[in-house]
Amino acid sequence: MTRDLKIFSGNAHRQMAEEIAAHLDIPLSGADLKKFSDGEIFVELKENVRGTDVFLVQPTCPPVNDHLMELVIMVDALRRASARRITAVVPYYGYARQDRKNAPRVPISAKVVAEMFMAVGVRRVLCMDLHAGQIQGFFNIPVDHLFAAPVILQYIKENFGEDVIMVSPDAGGVERTRAFAKRLNSGLAIIDKRRDKPNECEAMHVIGDVKGKTAILTDDMVDTAGTLCSGARTLLEHGAREVHACCSHPVLSGPAIKRITESPLKSLVVTNSIPLRGEALHCDKIKVLSVSQLLAEAIKRIHNEDSVSSLFV
Repeated sequence: MTRDLKIFSGNAHRQMAEEIAAHLDIPLSGADLKKFSDGEIFVELKENVRGTDVFLVQPTCPPVNDHLMELVIMVDALRRASARRITAVVPYYGYARQDRKNAPRVPISAKVVAEMFMAVGVRRVLCMDLHAGQIQGFFNIPVDHLFAAPVILQYIKENFGEDVIMVSPDAGGVERTRAFAKRLNSGLAIIDKRRDKPNECEAMHVIGDVKGKTAILTDDMVDTAGTLCSGARTLLEHGAREVHACCSHPVLSGPAIKRITESPLKSLVVTNSIPLRGEALHCDKIKVLSVSQLLAEAIKRIHNEDSVSSLFV
């Protein structure tokens, strides 16, 4: 199965790539990535890839532009070295929040990134919990869109009682939260949120009964943590016994860690789609779950031309 399968990694999340390779029982392929003194990226593959099925693991997490350029330059190197097929494994897809024109004279940056991938030679994309599912339509190549839900749901079942209520932090996340509530056979609540400017929001009131229950906020990502922290305070004001949160992508930029530490949130459960860095590594409230095995199974099935649909929970 693994004779012509190779796993490469950029600098974004080498640990995840190593875990995926270990689950597949193959070595992580070598590549030399450096920067010139002016910041330009240099790539050199350290082994033959001619005729192989290559999977390049590179979430486009902060610093987003550096990791995005690493990805496209590595893909170009692989294509010019005659790789048979190149699949970009992008657990976290950067620029995903700019997925439509919601104001005059603004770009659709998620589409620009998709065009870049296709232009340099990516022939398939494997991603997880896109901010907006319609981003799949920006590609003219196959996109396998996985969800971290199976891993997060298992954690919730093992660590929380039956008095759980799943809470969407805004109207846009209701579908995701409803899917969690259905599989947990729990209640559903929604926070009515008014956002005045990007990365800033004000939670208004709660739709649903959270009184005396353990409320679990669900979202696809946590960036500056303003949404989660204001949501936690609102839930407690409406009678929730305690508040936890679970998100797929721990972007955790700006004042996120300070807000989480000072907030009434009891815990924040995230996946390793993005590596924790800086203060986040020492925050006692953050629990990281691994999705490496899930990604490895998807890679195995894609390589063997098997169905991946059973992983779409």
